[in-house]
Amino acid sequence: MGGHDSGTQHQFTGIARYFNSYTTFGRRNCVLATYGSIAALILFFKLKPKKQKAVTQS
Repeated sequence: MGGHDSGTQHQFTGIARYFNSYTTFGRRNCVLATYGSIAALILFFKLKPKKQKAVTQS
């Protein structure tokens, strides 16, 4: 009654301990990593210096 794998205990090691789809802790970490990477990309492109046009002397 508790779900598809009720009663089984998941023992994860390594990175799977923090990023998995079986526990709410792992799901939360996946969501936070996704949001963080999207925010980092937005900040990177927003704060990147703009290219200046070359000044030609005539």
